This record gives sequence, structure tokens and C-alpha cells, in this order.
Amino acid sequence: MSSSASADGSTQEPALNLVGVTRSFGATQALKGIDLEVTRGTVHALVGENGAGKSTCLGIIAGRIQQDSGTLEVFGKPLEHNNPRRARSVGIVSVYQELTIVPELSAQANVFLGQTVASTGVTQDRAMKRRYRELCKELDVACHPDVKAGRLSVADQQLLEIMRALISEPDIVLLDEPTASLAPHEREVLLRLMRDLRDRGITIVFVSHNLDEVLEISDRITVFREGQIAREADRGEITKDAIVKAMLGRALDDRPEPRRFRRGSETRLRVEHLTVPGAVSDISFDLAPGEILGIGGLVGSGRTTILRALAGASPTATGRFWMDGKEHPWPRSPRAGRKLGITLLPEDRKTEGLVGALSGAENIVLADLKSPSNHGLLFQRQIRGSGLKAAQGFGIDTSRLSQPASNLSGGNQQKLLLARCAHSNPGVLLADEPTRGIDVGAKQEILAHLQRLADRGMSIVIVSSELEEVVAASNRILVLAEGEMVATLESTDTGVDEHDILKQIFKTQEGSTSD
Repeated sequence: MSSSASADGSTQEPALNLVGVTRSFGATQALKGIDLEVTRGTVHALVGENGAGKSTCLGIIAGRIQQDSGTLEVFGKPLEHNNPRRARSVGIVSVYQELTIVPELSAQANVFLGQTVASTGVTQDRAMKRRYRELCKELDVACHPDVKAGRLSVADQQLLEIMRALISEPDIVLLDEPTASLAPHEREVLLRLMRDLRDRGITIVFVSHNLDEVLEISDRITVFREGQIAREADRGEITKDAIVKAMLGRALDDRPEPRRFRRGSETRLRVEHLTVPGAVSDISFDLAPGEILGIGGLVGSGRTTILRALAGASPTATGRFWMDGKEHPWPRSPRAGRKLGITLLPEDRKTEGLVGALSGAENIVLADLKSPSNHGLLFQRQIRGSGLKAAQGFGIDTSRLSQPASNLSGGNQQKLLLARCAHSNPGVLLADEPTRGIDVGAKQEILAHLQRLADRGMSIVIVSSELEEVVAASNRILVLAEGEMVATLESTDTGVDEHDILKQIFKTQEGSTSD
């Protein structure tokens, strides 16, 4: 067993030690003999492109994936035949990017799921409520214990997952993209919590595509590429550019050029006085053919609410609505929205976008089954042909279109959804967090694909927590704060950057608090 040097020059036994670990999924070798050591009481980041092997490595430690060969040791002891229960028994808890919240249970019940506090067989609700409130205070979470979890935002649900992990007082915490759904303030709270846990001697291993936060919080960074470790370094020994180069095998331009767009006289979509009670109020805008409209705002500002209302997924929405110059009743269902030519690319691609058990090709044609059908009958040959045609130009490995969509990386899953949009060819595409949980290389590919769809005449509305992406991709930006539209910025003409969006947001919030 090797040992690691701590900051004071002493040596520590590793919390985790993986030696020669391999794992294959069919013909795809996800891990190729990984040797990884994680020092006790440190924050250790795993980074890499989607499909590089980092999440597979995390899954093996968590016990949700079994390695084909190699060994895993926890605090110097071999952990054989690992599974989630066995991992938890040795002090390992996991928070996955895929939410495991039970929507119909309360927030408190979700936090204590599988860990109910009881005495002589009687549930101690008062003790659980007290501990729940303590965790809410620690994480700066404002979720009433009795509210149904399904009514909470994705960000709040993610925080419930983290609270659930902390209930068991773990020795090792595994975090897979923990900040992907969080607003800047919530990210800062979580990063502060990670520091506090580290100071208490808890070991944290986390996967993240946000390289700025990796460099801010990590003690050591391991870079994966194509199932192998491309580089390892302490935080002070590596730069962001060096991480990207190790991930991709090449340098990458951080910021794409803003898209050039000249607005014509036509209007594809016009919205007046959109209101969703308790969420957004009196939103009005229009959208031209081929235009990309960004919506900038913090989590909870109403960004996703606007997209879902436009897609027909918000029955309480009111307002006036025109498509291609003709006024229509507000769409009251996603089917009604699709009939008008509106498609939503949802924030949660795994539960609201893809059918994981279906093949990649089947997922692509799912929204429009007319083209692959023959007199109303569907045949796999036609489905594969239509899926292959739609996938061209999206950087999808077409040899994997016959595999279940659940087997693909996050970046490839998102490309499947974009290929589906190209296949159905809507007039308006609503893209909610299109780069969430995707590595830096795939992010630029996704944004480039959105721009190509707009170049073909598709009108696009994009929401992203990464404000620099909103600026880079958009021709105009609507700025939201507390459910109201506070500004419209012309991104390509005036040199707007993300700081201009934040100035508009906080200027409004400061003004509202001073009244």
C-alpha cells in the first residue's frame, strides 16, 4: 500500500486506492487499467470529456458498477463484491447527477429516505424535523419540510440529495456534477460546505465540467481521456488551459465568436403579457426566423417557466400568442405546442427528453414517426435510416445508434435530442440548459449545432446557467429578475458580456429592496 504526503509533510494512508481497474460495456472499454489514489481528508476532482471514464470510475467506487478486473481499497482494506449497500457500510455515500427524488414524498421524507429515525419501531418525526432544519440552515436551503419534492426546482431537488447524503455522517462523499443545476449563490454555498467537510476530515471525490470551480475547490485533479488517466496534479501545479489540453489532447478556444445575424421584417413568434401566477408576470417579446434569443437570469427568476409555458406545459399560463403572424389560443398542452411548431429541449434530458431503453435511432424519430413509417407501420430498417440521416452533422457515432440511449454519454444524449429536433424541424426550438453536465469540448459542439439550426431558419430560445454561453450564442438577451423582464440586451452589436446581465439583475433587486 502506498501512502500520500499531507500538507505538513507527514504521510497519510489513502482513503481510496484503485489499482488496475478495468470496465467494458459491450465493445466499448470505458476504463483501461486505472490506478487512482485519493488522500484522506482532501477534495479530489475527476475531469474529462463525456465518455472519458470518470463517471464510470465514480460508479465503481459507489458500488453501482462492477469492475471487470483490478482492486478497490477503502482506508487500506480491500472492498470486494462492492454494491451500494456495502459501500455505504464502509462510509461511502453518493450524490448522482441523475436525481433520485420521489416526487410525491415531502422534502423531509426524501432527505430521510432509507434512513428513517426511529425508536422501538416508532418513527421520530420531531427528531427528523429538527435535523432537517439544521441541514437547511447549514446549506442555506429554504424548503419547507412538508412541501412535495416534485413541486421544487431541479436545483432544490439537488440540494435535497446532498442533504440525504449528509444524514449518515459519511467518511467519503462522491459527487457527480453537484453544481450543474445550481445558481451562483447556491454553488458558493455548496463549495463552502465541501470545504467544511474537508476540514472535518471527510474525503470528497467529485466529477465536474466546471473547470473554474475545480481549480477553486480541489486539492488534487485527475484528468481522464479515453478510459485512461491523462494527467494528475495538485491544484497549484496545473492551469485551466493545461487541464483542457489533457482532456482533449489539444488546446481549445474558451469563448466562441458571437453569431452574426441580421434581423428581417418577418416575425416567427410574438408573445404579449405572458403571466404564470406565482412565477412570471407580464412578459412580452418577439422572435424572428433564424434568431437565437437568450434568457438571462438566476435560478428561480422564471427562465424555465417561460419555456414551459411556451411549450404548452404550464396550464395556468395566460397571455396573447402569435405564430407566423396569426394569433392562436395559448397552448395548453405539449401536443398543442408541437402542432404550432414549438419543441422543448428539456433541462432534464434523462427523465423528460429521452427514453433510455429505446435505441438512439428510435429516440431521434420519436417526435415525428411519419417519415420512417410505411402505410402506418414502423420497421426497424426505416427507423435506422431516418435516424442515421437526422444524426449526420451532429457528431454522433452512428455505429452506436442501435444501442440504448441510456448507454451513451451525456454529450451524445444531448446530440440525440438535437438530431430529433432537426428531424421534426420545428419553427421554434426552446433549449433549456442545453449544455448542462457536458464537458467543455461537447459544450462548444452543442452551441455550434444550435447555431447551425438557426442558420437553417429555425428560431431558438436558449436558457443556460452559464451566462457566458447565453452571451456567445444569442443575438438578443432578455434579462429576468424575480419573474419580471428588466432589460433587453443586443448581444452582438454592443459587446455585451455576462457582467452586463448581472448588473441588470442586481440593479433591479437592489431597487426592489430599497422601496
